[in-house]
Amino acid sequence: MKVYLLGAGPGDPELLTLKAKRILETADVVVWDYLANDALLDHCREDAEFVYVGKKGGDHTLPQDQINQLLVDKAQEGKVVARLKGGDPYVFGRGAEEAEELIEAGCDFEVVPGVTSAVAGPAYAGIPLTHRDYASSVSFITGHEKPGKEESAHNWDSLAKGTSTLVFFMGMKNLPIIANNLMQHGMASDTPVALVHWGTTCRQRTLVADLATVAAEAERFGFGPPSLIVVGHVVKLRPKLKRFERKPLLGKGIVVTRAREQASSLLAMLQEHGACCNQFPTIQITPMDSYEPLEKAILALAQYDWLIFTSVNGVKYFWKQLLEIGLDTRILGGIKVAAIGPATADALRDRGVMPDFVPPKYVAESVVAGLLELGVKGAKVLLPRAKEAREVLPEELRKAGAEVDIIPVYETLPAGEDADKVVAAMDKGEIHCVTFGSSSTVDNFFSVVQPEVIKRNQPGIKLACIGPITAKTLAGYGFSADIQPEDFTIPALVDALVAEFGSTGE
Repeated sequence: MKVYLLGAGPGDPELLTLKAKRILETADVVVWDYLANDALLDHCREDAEFVYVGKKGGDHTLPQDQINQLLVDKAQEGKVVARLKGGDPYVFGRGAEEAEELIEAGCDFEVVPGVTSAVAGPAYAGIPLTHRDYASSVSFITGHEKPGKEESAHNWDSLAKGTSTLVFFMGMKNLPIIANNLMQHGMASDTPVALVHWGTTCRQRTLVADLATVAAEAERFGFGPPSLIVVGHVVKLRPKLKRFERKPLLGKGIVVTRAREQASSLLAMLQEHGACCNQFPTIQITPMDSYEPLEKAILALAQYDWLIFTSVNGVKYFWKQLLEIGLDTRILGGIKVAAIGPATADALRDRGVMPDFVPPKYVAESVVAGLLELGVKGAKVLLPRAKEAREVLPEELRKAGAEVDIIPVYETLPAGEDADKVVAAMDKGEIHCVTFGSSSTVDNFFSVVQPEVIKRNQPGIKLACIGPITAKTLAGYGFSADIQPEDFTIPALVDALVAEFGSTGE
């Protein structure tokens, strides 16, 4: 029905435009490139058809003529097609060629511009492309012209003698030729050059040299595609303006084993610090087959003195059932509510409930001590929680004289898809830390990843646990926790990771 040529942006998934996001959310078919961040596929419908057509270093998953035909075929099937292209479709992205093929076939199309890497990559590296003191114009140039051309389309004399900032795309293989051409046509050999590798992503690295030495320096430090080549005196501003590469976890590969439903806050904080997050949920949160016991407990809430939530998921599923039976927060009138942990407390506040008790330490002993001071002895307690969970808290409450009813409101099931990818990343040295947010994540992780994988990669891989109980479970597999925060919270865990791995990106 229609093909949208979408600019995926330069790599940072948050630089996707709102319009492109809206189209991804509704498209029937998504055709994406090597330089389009896989995280963007999270915006797509679960039932969408996904076709990867990436091209890497001359290795074409699908040749361009077949990509063109694929777009035509899907459009003629009456599908809405999102063609996701790195950067901007019309800036060295061959988007215009695809558009011409669609027009020739009589297919409707629309282009949605994206943030080009030529602007974003240097900006993240602290290099503005224009500046009143250095350059009042900028030129975007391909470093890899169409094969078979008899002579270069570039006017090297003009490029070398002008005052523009020069940005070369796809030029790393030809870097020595580019540098020599510029110098032979009059550009000073000490002109500063920057190479920005994987710009705007957690893998970003930047190398600064001068025109005479940049090719040798690129080889020395292992700079290859995808890298932008920025030539001009604006590069001098990088020491003053660079910020992104000072993020403390930049380039650090961190595995997040929490369930997808729970991982968002941890992922967001790690990514804000620059980490390369490998989402590898080892548990899956699923609803119960029947909520009849919970419904009965809700209708009998008046008989309870305390309602204790131990997780955000407990709050989520409790409230879902509360609303489904036509009730709301007013039914909690007269009942004291406890939240084990700040995230659980926030989930309650979001629903208009101020917790009566949030323990200073998030272990059973601390919880019970605090509740005893508030009169839990002799009280009747309702505990909505996971079907399978540690019995320490209810046992300690009963020892303290409370009557405790446990109501399962969700299940945690083992997960662990793509274990082979995580193992491969570990063996390549791309993983620096595995994080565990609960004992179940430890157990489920080692059910799909053999302990030997960790052992053969240590000391390169650190193991981080949110608290002592999780660390104790880890010890059962022969490992000690390298990182463990004093406060058993996600923000504290992130702070501990920053303290362990923190750098200034210098």
